[in-house]
Amino acid sequence: MKRTTPRSALLSVALATALGGFAGLPPAAAAPAPVAVDIPFEEFTLPNGLRVVVHTDRKAPIVAVNIWYHVGAKDEPAGRTGFAHLFEHLMFQGSENHHGEFFEPFKQVGATDQNGTTNTDRTNYFQNVPTTALDMALWMESDRMGHLLGAIDQAALDEQRGVVQNEKRQGENQPYGQVWDKLTRALYPAGHPYHHGVIGSMNDLNAASLDDVKTWFRTWYGPNNAVLVLAGDIDVATAREKVARYFGDIPAGPSMAQPKVDVARRAASTREVMTDKVPQARIYRAWNVAEVGTTDIDQLQLFAQVLGGAKSSRLDQRLLHQDQLVDNIGTMVGPSQLGSNFVIMATVKQGVDPARVEAVIDEELKKLIADGPSADELARAKTAFRAGFIRGIERIGGFGGKADALAECAVYEGDPGCFRTSLATIQNASAGDLGTVAGKWLGVGDHTLVVEPGERVALEELPSGTPAPFTVPAVDPKYRVQASPVDRSAGVPRTASFPELAFPRLQRATLSNGTRVVLAERHDIPVVQFSYEFPGGFTADQGRKPGTANFTMGLLDEGAGELGSLAFADAADALGARIGAGASLDGANVYLSALKENLAPSLALYADVLRAPRFDQSEIDRIKATWIAGIQQEKVHPSAVAMRVLPPLLYGKGHPYAIPFTGSGDEAAIQALGRDDLLAFHRDWVRPENATLIVVGDTTLKEIVPLLERRLGDWKGQGPAPQLQVPAPVARPDKARVYLIDQPGAVQANLFAGEVVPSTMDPGATRFDIANGVLGGDFTSRLNMNLREDKHWSYGARSSASGALGQRPWMAIAPVQIDKTAEALREMHAEISQFAGGQRPPTSEEVARIRNIQTLSLPGAYETAAAVMNAIGGIVRYQRPDDYVFLRKAEIEAITPAQVAEAAATLDPATLTWVVVGDLKQIEAPVRALELGEVSVIDSDGNPLPASR
Repeated sequence: MKRTTPRSALLSVALATALGGFAGLPPAAAAPAPVAVDIPFEEFTLPNGLRVVVHTDRKAPIVAVNIWYHVGAKDEPAGRTGFAHLFEHLMFQGSENHHGEFFEPFKQVGATDQNGTTNTDRTNYFQNVPTTALDMALWMESDRMGHLLGAIDQAALDEQRGVVQNEKRQGENQPYGQVWDKLTRALYPAGHPYHHGVIGSMNDLNAASLDDVKTWFRTWYGPNNAVLVLAGDIDVATAREKVARYFGDIPAGPSMAQPKVDVARRAASTREVMTDKVPQARIYRAWNVAEVGTTDIDQLQLFAQVLGGAKSSRLDQRLLHQDQLVDNIGTMVGPSQLGSNFVIMATVKQGVDPARVEAVIDEELKKLIADGPSADELARAKTAFRAGFIRGIERIGGFGGKADALAECAVYEGDPGCFRTSLATIQNASAGDLGTVAGKWLGVGDHTLVVEPGERVALEELPSGTPAPFTVPAVDPKYRVQASPVDRSAGVPRTASFPELAFPRLQRATLSNGTRVVLAERHDIPVVQFSYEFPGGFTADQGRKPGTANFTMGLLDEGAGELGSLAFADAADALGARIGAGASLDGANVYLSALKENLAPSLALYADVLRAPRFDQSEIDRIKATWIAGIQQEKVHPSAVAMRVLPPLLYGKGHPYAIPFTGSGDEAAIQALGRDDLLAFHRDWVRPENATLIVVGDTTLKEIVPLLERRLGDWKGQGPAPQLQVPAPVARPDKARVYLIDQPGAVQANLFAGEVVPSTMDPGATRFDIANGVLGGDFTSRLNMNLREDKHWSYGARSSASGALGQRPWMAIAPVQIDKTAEALREMHAEISQFAGGQRPPTSEEVARIRNIQTLSLPGAYETAAAVMNAIGGIVRYQRPDDYVFLRKAEIEAITPAQVAEAAATLDPATLTWVVVGDLKQIEAPVRALELGEVSVIDSDGNPLPASR
């Protein structure tokens, strides 16, 4: 549903909300020449008009199947808003020759990165499948393209309409959740294709009839209005044969005209103010700018990077560092077919007049337009785009992968390789070009929306018009079909064999400083990734102020060595390096993603972050204020507030895990942090002796160890290293408890059920994970199928158990429409009780499905270096053998339904802790009437409040 597009994800750094900035680095000696990057492709078109683009990438035995239909919200007539997005949902409901959820056959072959999205301009569906399952995937996609209408009935329409309406409620229920609808209505006049939101209005969704829906399908979803991209372990000859086999007999649809480009440049600047239940004012300033596929929009993205897209951008330097008027600031360019948007967004510090921030934004914008960027700024921005593209093309599919980039170019510009033009435009842009294009578009005509703390006012639905009579146009006779040998009555093709799991061999070394090095070579793209893994994490806050671990790690890259925060940020940007640090429940890490051509100087910066973070008092004070503002934001976000209060309820105060799982700590503790606290944590926990450095990417042990020795070999810890203590086990409560948190005016309630379960290192952990998969760990699991697909009270329900050295927190989560709070709680309780108690034990079909999801997906699961690094991180953290991924696969393959039923009994519905976030006036009485357990009302810090009778 997002307006931003996949190629934009490959080419740009969208919205900068970082807490710091960057500046110069000594030049690297004899750096390798930049490596040329591209997405080579071939293409052909079937006689029925289906355009097919093929990209060969043999690094893994998987194929990305990505189909784009050139229809989106812009094509909806008055009175039928939301149809494109509604149809995206309906097309997952099954087809005439496959009865049941579209996901089901894909789950049986281990598909990954499967989803569908709609925006203003197009609808797409995508999945990565094992090469041996390509016939199944093409059969499924072609069946819903050519054989869908007979499967759409009133029940399917009603079900997905309800799901979509809850998706709409879920978005609006978030802080600042009504902003984008407000902006869209203000930026585009009534009647413009972009005036209404992609998700549509409740009125229009309710008015949709079955005939309307079928007419919509016949109009837009023919092969001649689609582009199919196949990327990965495939060649054009194979693609030509298979695509013709499955799609060739589908008749073309009408050739629908696309709306004319209408940027809707505005003659005057406008503004409005709205209130919401938020802790801080936020400013949005937006312009309508040039459409996708133009030199102007590519240059505007480069301008946005300099203005507010980097940690040391103009707006960051002025508003975050110098004047310290905001907690975050950023720019975003959303390219679209008829016209795009350029947006500046700033979250204003509490107590600051938003007008002051607006004045500075205006001043810095005008200055950059008038003077243009400096040579260094321009070079860093170009490097950021190139580095982002290189990292993006590692993935063949999914959101923003290579298949998406090819499809977007083919749909919008008729050339699958249009990204090459954009890259060249960006590379060749001059400072004068950026000043000229920004002066052309970013003047009068902006709309400013200020969201201020106050009462939440429901946004009125757009009025529902009566659609004009419509007859589906005749099909162009130039299109023809081919006879197909496929007998669809035989059902979905069976996949008889599967690729073997491949995982890179782990190579090991030990540095002079005692650090263990684990290397996995990946030579697909010229990037090397590093993760220095340390024990500790949030649990190391014991005896310290809550939040110390995460706060300290977050400041490591805010200046290091000789470089202050801004200078360090600029140095990293100049190299195209990404450097950062963070903490999790049981550990902490410092990471680097380096372009191979700049590996040595990037490692120099990385070493400074590890060894010599500056912890400048000015940066501590600045980030402390922003951090506290972030905690206050968590307390108004329904999911985040639950993640703050639920862990202490599960583990009991004083336990190492009885902390907000956001890792942010509490306001008083963060306010009290001093520089000595940070230095002490860094001294105790960021030290080489007990650490492991994971390296994944385009290097070898012979190359990388000397480089690491040069920068880190003489690094020594100071004083005795603290010993990590595994948290002691805690008992579950004697009986179930229910805690209510008020969210006045909420249109949804967020339901959470939690319980402690055995550690990730427990011998039964894998069996429990399979049991959780049956209950709530997958789209097709019981909780989601009940609350979303059957009752359509929720956009999605799930359950999971986070990894932990101590007892793991298991949680089931469901956001539901507010008037179904009690009923949904009852259904969740019933599902958990019947599953854990054995009344509805896991079936062999359910276990087989989760087993297949967990094992058959593995050949594609390690497509990226990041995925490999995460797997190695688990091996390190939980003391697993190097061949753990193979051992786990074998264990899952041998699991029986009886073992899964035994693991399900780990859960005890009689001792669950429930947290419900919603409008107390609407939910308290019906929740109490359920008698799930003793009911308490608490605030956002978990403190008890009087019942609001």
